[in-house]
Amino acid sequence: MSKSEKAPLTTGPVWRVLASMSAPMSFGIFAVLSVGLADAYFLSQVSGAALAAVGFIYPVTTAVTSLSIGLSAGANTALSQGVGRGDDDETARRLALHAVGLGTVLAVVTAAILWISFPVLFSALGATDAAAREIAGYMPVWSFSFPFLVTMMVINAVFRAHGDSLTAPVIMVVAAVINLGLDPLLIFGMWGLPEMGTRGAAVATCAGRATAMAIALWLAWRRGFLGVCGNPFTGVTASVRAVLSVGLPAAFSNAINPAGMALVTAAVATVGEAAVAGFGAATRVQSLALVPLMALSAGIGPVVGQNRGAEKYDRAREGTKLAFGFCVAYGALIALVLGIFAEPIARAFTSGGEDTGYATLYLRFVGASLFGYGIVVVANAAMNARDKAMWSMALSLSRIFVIYLPLAWAGALMAGFPGVVVAAILANVLGAWGGLVATRATGLIATETPLVNAPRRFLPGQS
Repeated sequence: MSKSEKAPLTTGPVWRVLASMSAPMSFGIFAVLSVGLADAYFLSQVSGAALAAVGFIYPVTTAVTSLSIGLSAGANTALSQGVGRGDDDETARRLALHAVGLGTVLAVVTAAILWISFPVLFSALGATDAAAREIAGYMPVWSFSFPFLVTMMVINAVFRAHGDSLTAPVIMVVAAVINLGLDPLLIFGMWGLPEMGTRGAAVATCAGRATAMAIALWLAWRRGFLGVCGNPFTGVTASVRAVLSVGLPAAFSNAINPAGMALVTAAVATVGEAAVAGFGAATRVQSLALVPLMALSAGIGPVVGQNRGAEKYDRAREGTKLAFGFCVAYGALIALVLGIFAEPIARAFTSGGEDTGYATLYLRFVGASLFGYGIVVVANAAMNARDKAMWSMALSLSRIFVIYLPLAWAGALMAGFPGVVVAAILANVLGAWGGLVATRATGLIATETPLVNAPRRFLPGQS
């Protein structure tokens, strides 16, 4: 196999390879989001306590899941650069094996800690009585399923690092379909299955993740992306260092947003319960609107990684600029749609009372700034692939804790909910400006300088 065949993202029009890596991921990301929405829908029919439990569980599990996102980013960076550089198959397989093994071990440790500590954790968050009992039925099973999720996502990063744009989203869809199919059967006890309530939602999640992980592992091994070559521990220290140098900051960056949003929600709560309901509904709509931009952030990483590994820096820069251009164009479309249809969309996700007005206000005005959030997540992914994960982490920290959170609290106290809306707009717009500054400084949209030109990374089996 020629070098160009091994590194398909280093040849052909950059817009085409970027689109080929990003578009399929939209389906995978949408499938993952649909599981959360389905869980909330089905459990709302079980009891108020079950729905309240979801409200406590979601931010915690989202933050913990950041570990899987970070490790997959680290694996993608190390592998895609090696693929672009033309590393031999044995080196690539060994690095992939080390990345998957590292992810699995860290996931098992994290799951065990969460399993032991969740009663204290959720008690500190305010879960009591019936909601606490529902959480106690859900969290042990979810913790058991976490290693399956991390292993699956790291293997998906292996596929994407090799330029395979289809397998990862298909695996994500498989996990979601199994989860969605089992949800009503296990929650309500249909087709002869026991009625498990909240625990049933966790069992459905576990089944989907375990099945998808098994399929991913089989496909990766069969295609030669994973394998044992000689001594499997050769170069394991270098592999761990390569993955964690990006993976740990990326994991922290991804945990920042849900943690910050929880604190912003506390600011919204000073306005009233209707404001919290409207804010929650609006942010759910926002998450759906952002799917193409999140998919783009997943696609830019392999494109930048392979082309940097191949020393085709102009292609990496062109890909980053094209991605930013798409953020602006798509953002304009979303701004138009939400500007016109904010109220009917809000009504579909709210009770039709005061909360609808809050959701409408948020969607109509914050929707015009979503291009900025897209630039932030694309810049973060590109900088991770550029071995500049600390820059990415600094951008995420600044957007949430320097801009959004202080302004949201100040805005809520001085102007009520409109103040929070203004804070969200400024966080997106100023975050976009920060993303442009950071990517320019790290050589992703401007000619590189020796200051940011990274040394060659040594991988397992190399010297």
